[in-house]
Amino acid sequence: MTSPEQRPSNSPGTDKRRAGKTARGDQTTENGRVDVHHHYTAPAWIDWAESKGLTRREKLPWWTHWDEETTLDVMSKAGISTSILTAAMPGSPAQDPQQRKEGLHLSLQAMSDLAQAHPRRFAFFTPVFLDDLETSSWSLRKGLDDYGAVGVSTRTSARGEYLGDPAHESLLAELNERSAVISTHPMEMPSGPVMEGLPPFMCDFLLDTTRAAINLILHGTLDRYPNLSFILPHGGGFLPYMATRLELFTHMLTPKIEPARVRDYLHRFYYDTAAPMSPSATPTLISTVDPGRILYGTDWPPTSAEIITDVVAPALDRDPALSDSQRRGINRDNALHLMPALARL
Repeated sequence: MTSPEQRPSNSPGTDKRRAGKTARGDQTTENGRVDVHHHYTAPAWIDWAESKGLTRREKLPWWTHWDEETTLDVMSKAGISTSILTAAMPGSPAQDPQQRKEGLHLSLQAMSDLAQAHPRRFAFFTPVFLDDLETSSWSLRKGLDDYGAVGVSTRTSARGEYLGDPAHESLLAELNERSAVISTHPMEMPSGPVMEGLPPFMCDFLLDTTRAAINLILHGTLDRYPNLSFILPHGGGFLPYMATRLELFTHMLTPKIEPARVRDYLHRFYYDTAAPMSPSATPTLISTVDPGRILYGTDWPPTSAEIITDVVAPALDRDPALSDSQRRGINRDNALHLMPALARL
């Protein structure tokens, strides 16, 4: 990772000059959107993983080659003041705990460097792993206490176990003690046939998120750990759109839950806008969940700059289903309420 002094075009001084520029409408880097869904693969991590023989950079997905200047440009064009980074460390096989910590430490250091080089522009989540609770506990202490992460990130499932499984109790209890914000993200479905021609992110990711949310409900996680705040990506997957179906058939769940509790549980989650917000989808989302729990998200860089700046951001700005106050909440205020540390950056 290069030092801030080695980045003249993106130095903190340059960033402050950018802060006064209007990004979209009246949104500047001082009052613009807060993006809670931003994937970041540290160049230093790629160098390290390649040196260990864990991956080859040319085999990694194209979006892992994260570029600082391009990212800041997209943020400015989309009116994003702050992006909260989620560490993406793909392509590496299972590692011994010490090796995993080494790679994780590099990613945390890189995210912290970015946040310090560009005050108010970047914050980050520290990763936790459903299949490695000891490393997760280490990451909690390192990321939250030493580096100043604003929350944690985790996958919705690992090795067929969904978030909220009894195996995760010690991790969830530790997170609850810290009143943690937990940003979740789906992966390919842990089992089942692959449909040829249909990328996993199109449908499978949404179902994986939905399963994780329902698993948290079924295992009573939301009741036992009231201090936890879960962010569900992509508008909560299918969850808001099949809420009535869930209510009608709660007697067929194991264990059964009270139909009247379904809406209560749905209002416990937060939902990001990466993909679902549109004139056809927004009315269902805001009528099912509390609009105060909807957060802006881009899914950059897997989602291209053109889609973010030319399609998604303008659509959100013009969405007829949203009031001005709801739009301000989604763009910024809801995230600041959930993570007050962002206002102090």
